[in-house]
Amino acid sequence: MDIICTREVESIGEGVKDLEEGDLVIPTYLGECQECENCKSGKTNLCLKYPLILDGLMPDGTSRMSINGRKVYQLTTCSTWSEYTVINANYVVKIDPTSFHVDSPLDLGPLGGKLMLSRGSSVAVIGLGAVGLGAIEGARKQGASKIIGIDKNEKKREKGEAFGMTDFINPEGNSQKPISELIKDLTGGMGVDYCFECTGVAPLINEALLATKSGKGETIVVGAGTALTVPINFLPLLFGGTLKGSVFGGLKIKSHLPILLDKCKNKEFPLGELFTHEVTLEDANKAFELLKQPECVKIPQYNQGSQAQHRDEQEPRQQSDSCHSRRDGGDKRRLKQNQRCPSSLDRTLVEQRDNHRHLN
Repeated sequence: MDIICTREVESIGEGVKDLEEGDLVIPTYLGECQECENCKSGKTNLCLKYPLILDGLMPDGTSRMSINGRKVYQLTTCSTWSEYTVINANYVVKIDPTSFHVDSPLDLGPLGGKLMLSRGSSVAVIGLGAVGLGAIEGARKQGASKIIGIDKNEKKREKGEAFGMTDFINPEGNSQKPISELIKDLTGGMGVDYCFECTGVAPLINEALLATKSGKGETIVVGAGTALTVPINFLPLLFGGTLKGSVFGGLKIKSHLPILLDKCKNKEFPLGELFTHEVTLEDANKAFELLKQPECVKIPQYNQGSQAQHRDEQEPRQQSDSCHSRRDGGDKRRLKQNQRCPSSLDRTLVEQRDNHRHLN
């Protein structure tokens, strides 16, 4: 059951249901069958039938993309920077065209899923990028009384306050104390009820764990780092603390994502606060330099026509992944060419298209 798409469905394969040509979709790296043990448990968003794939291949173990006969891997099955690709239909979500500006649900943090905070609880968030700011927003909406943001970038203070942060810690500007002690200084030495680690920096996982209340504190690891093993102090766990992770914000793509998109469409989330710069698709490479600036959080990308419309509407609309595709299995129809993604991979695919006419 394959569907060829990157944002816009150009054609579908046999067995694909509930999707048709012209639909707008969001490629995801998680599936949801709604029937397996995990999907029915209410405890996880990791489906057993359509699992998270990390080897860059399709669920059947193949790649549907190649350049000059060389296999091209699809990052988490999505390949959203290629102009067109093949995606399993169980890993896309159909969206309302009016919600097309909404970015990844991870930007709304780990509270978009099933994690429920106790009203009046205390929360610490380490790392105030888009995911960390989303965690702050989620904590505010669930009634947290104290929300501590931690970031070495002083410019993130204002952003955190816009999302509901009550206290800010700059670990580089306070003292030589570890982050866990700085958090405890703001909580009467007790620590917080929940601590979200949103950077992926390995040593900060232990700091997050040590920053929670003894016996009942919960530490949630959200940031994706490169270290597969992390040394931690086991005493907080031995005393009853909890250490858990969150993938894709805990969201289920069928059960939660449409609801979240409606909330974004109705402006229930301050998404505009995340967008600090904007670039056109033609200048997309400049975004990598902008990311190095201390005030940068998110960078919407537009084609030139939609950028003018965006300014008139004063509503950001992300279009960087809007691409085109065609049927797998040898259909050699010409691709639609409304817009071209400017990544180096995309340019290579476009250059090879006239010679190879279809991807293997």
